[in-house]
Amino acid sequence: MDKIWEFFENMNEYVYVADIDSHELIYMNKKARETYGVQSQEELAGRKCYEVLQNSLAPCTVCNNNELRTGCFKEYHNYNPLLDRHLLMKDTLVADGGRRCRIEIAVDVTAQETQGSMVRGYQNLESLVNEGLRIALQMPTPNQSIDVVLEYLGKALNSERAYIFERNEEDRDDNTYEWVAKGVTPEKENLQDVPKEVCADWYQSFAENKRIMIDDIENIREENPLQYEKLKSQSIRSLVVVPLYDDKKVIGFYGVDNPSVGSLEYASNMLQIMGHFIVSALKRRNLVRELEEMSFHDQLTGLGNRHAMNVYTENMSRKDALGVVYCDVTGLKHINDTKGHGEGDKLIISACECLKRVFGDYGLFRIGGDELLALCPGIGDGDLKEKITFLKEDMRRNNVSMAVGAVWESEAGDDIDKVLVRAEALMYEDKAAYYRTSGIDRRKM
Repeated sequence: MDKIWEFFENMNEYVYVADIDSHELIYMNKKARETYGVQSQEELAGRKCYEVLQNSLAPCTVCNNNELRTGCFKEYHNYNPLLDRHLLMKDTLVADGGRRCRIEIAVDVTAQETQGSMVRGYQNLESLVNEGLRIALQMPTPNQSIDVVLEYLGKALNSERAYIFERNEEDRDDNTYEWVAKGVTPEKENLQDVPKEVCADWYQSFAENKRIMIDDIENIREENPLQYEKLKSQSIRSLVVVPLYDDKKVIGFYGVDNPSVGSLEYASNMLQIMGHFIVSALKRRNLVRELEEMSFHDQLTGLGNRHAMNVYTENMSRKDALGVVYCDVTGLKHINDTKGHGEGDKLIISACECLKRVFGDYGLFRIGGDELLALCPGIGDGDLKEKITFLKEDMRRNNVSMAVGAVWESEAGDDIDKVLVRAEALMYEDKAAYYRTSGIDRRKM
């Protein structure tokens, strides 16, 4: 049989021969000997196959010796933990001078198994993400949609955090969304207005349409100590980050911290797939914000409008004190008629700036063309009077004329409209007094 063993000697597969009845190894080819650290055939004498191949003290529980037949090969897949390899096994029975021999040829199929596992993993993960998208798209707001997607990605990738950073107007980064696994400390509040130097090299890579994968942050300790310290303080060991683009412009990035070991490439691909949805959701969020801004704010002055005032009063405590300052910009009609509405708008803006400087900590509203309102919950009577004095001084310094009516109540009460009506009445009294003392024809003003 020595000639047969010579045939197997230089094969690229693992080959061994063992006595079926005694389990003693008869032969191992060169590849098998090198893999198991056997220097020569002589070392095999008296050694059992299960001792050498499986590091076991007893025959393998899955041994198939009793199933083998001469002239037939039994094929099956097996994972060998000693080699950490996936193998395709081909076993048969050969008779050698009355000795029954087991010949096993093992083909290394680890690469194929890994690829197949990855494909199956992608299919499973894509199904999971698709389900997440389905749920996300049913959420009533873009913010909730984003939260759902981050949670799905974080769990699917077995990560500790999933997050979004957006570039702010100062070219710094704000952590705007965050999901954390159970037991993980949230970091969102600590990651606002992050200096651009921290992620400068990331943005250079983003400009080249590259992603960031760090399998061990210790690898960047020397080359980027600022970034290293920032990541280390968050207990980050590894991460995957991909850029977010809007019309080819980088608007931020999103990623996951500490995903499953060995899955960084996998995580990166999935994040890139989901990036388009994230950007779409952010754009929808921005549109909603713009619409809310338009529905709650006066476009000329930026003050709240009547709708915003109604919401503000609904949310006020009725038991707290309330100060109401009702203002009317005098002379607006005359400016509009003689100098144009552009100059009239400038007058309104100047009047609003006066109100902001004095009552900027309270609710400010433009409730008519020339009518402005300050609602001051919790203010004291003395503080309100003092601020009215400051307001009139500020108006004089800035050549702004407004009639002012102010009311203070120790409790706002259930009928705030009555307080507003009283303040409006006092404003009209002040306005009438202004025209009487100035000698101006109010019909022209």
